[in-house]
Amino acid sequence: MQRFFVEPGQVDEAAGQILICGDDVNHIRNVLRMREGEELWISAGGEKEYYCSIQSLSPEQIELKIYYISRPDYELPTRLYLFQGIPKGDKMDLIVQKAVELGAYSIIPVEMKRCVVRLDAKKAQKKQQRWQQIAEGGAKQSRRMIVPKVEPVMSFKEALDFAGQMDLCLIPYENAKGMDETRQILSQVKPGMSVGIFIGPEGGLEKEEVQLAMEHGARQITLGHRILRTETAGMAILSVLMFQLEER
Repeated sequence: MQRFFVEPGQVDEAAGQILICGDDVNHIRNVLRMREGEELWISAGGEKEYYCSIQSLSPEQIELKIYYISRPDYELPTRLYLFQGIPKGDKMDLIVQKAVELGAYSIIPVEMKRCVVRLDAKKAQKKQQRWQQIAEGGAKQSRRMIVPKVEPVMSFKEALDFAGQMDLCLIPYENAKGMDETRQILSQVKPGMSVGIFIGPEGGLEKEEVQLAMEHGARQITLGHRILRTETAGMAILSVLMFQLEER
């Protein structure tokens, strides 16, 4: 069943009504070709989701009737922030999509020393908009209650400053040793925390970047004996944390 996201102000629980506006109107009417009486799920970015049916369609808005409200608890109890070194080509599209499916709260594209791609301000903004659209599609597909935010492209220093607000910062590094120590560090991730995860681009992180991150409080971990691609490494750690944090 189709899922869409609206702003809280578009929901009127007392009247049992939701209004859909903007780009989703065209998508529902002309792409999905949905009609009156068809049913769908709506999330307003909180703990509730709304099971609705279409009451009327116009070029400007779609009116929905709320049948019932549930609190499904689809979100992880910990906020996971993926700081991803910008990769070549369209790999970031896949990374954003899969990170959203695995429960990431936010994705932050980061310019690191070994990044081949360098984006000027105009290109960075355009890329961010595309990645945000991909995040919304991933959120719809995976029944997320929120659309994870893709932040503007940051420098490594800006990313470290942003991560400094978090309870724990993890930096998987191919030269890290000690799976027992990694397990011990990951066991510290608990519900209610905010956790940053730094993933390097192709070629990985520079030693100086790892050192700087650790000086800012990051904890170095290993993802095993194999060298993972940049598009795999983030998915690996997110999968481990998702499994650890799921409450049912």
